[in-house]
Amino acid sequence: MTELPHAATARPLLLVDDDATFLRVLARALGSRGFEVITATSFDEARALTRRHQPRYCVLDLKLGEDNGLRLIPELHTLVPDLRVLLLTGYASIATAVEAIKRGAHDYLAKPVDADAVVRALLDGDNDNEDSDLPDAPEQPLALRRLEWEHIQRVLTECDGNISETARRLGMHRRTLQRKLSKHPVRERPDRDE
Repeated sequence: MTELPHAATARPLLLVDDDATFLRVLARALGSRGFEVITATSFDEARALTRRHQPRYCVLDLKLGEDNGLRLIPELHTLVPDLRVLLLTGYASIATAVEAIKRGAHDYLAKPVDADAVVRALLDGDNDNEDSDLPDAPEQPLALRRLEWEHIQRVLTECDGNISETARRLGMHRRTLQRKLSKHPVRERPDRDE
């Protein structure tokens, strides 16, 4: 557990990630930006620290070992109802972003992410506007491979991260699905007109 000495002016923040190096680097960066950072590497540790410290902010990784960070969001809100949760993931998809917002996350960012982007996401928009909670739909149609990725992510979310059930619903072999999930999402090509 890491706590930084800005107690009088700091904003208490729970940082939850199972990558020790990322956790240490982001904790240091957020601490230097005025947050009192408390770190956790698991669901149980995150729950215990939330009960003990009642943080105002939480930066939560989507994948915590075998656990899915989406499931932790409502539990943390039960412990601290006004907790502002930012979900981070290396496997960004529209379905996951929408599900994160539905479960109570205030924002969603794809890794890699820098500390300034995290701070902006945590502090911007403190006036909750219902219309701005859901991510904007893309202006141009998505590429076929990106649509496949989005569909897989939506079904995976519906199955609470269960790979076998997701593969069954998609009508594909479990290993094929695991191979597709191990790849990073398809990136959109920038417009050539601009």
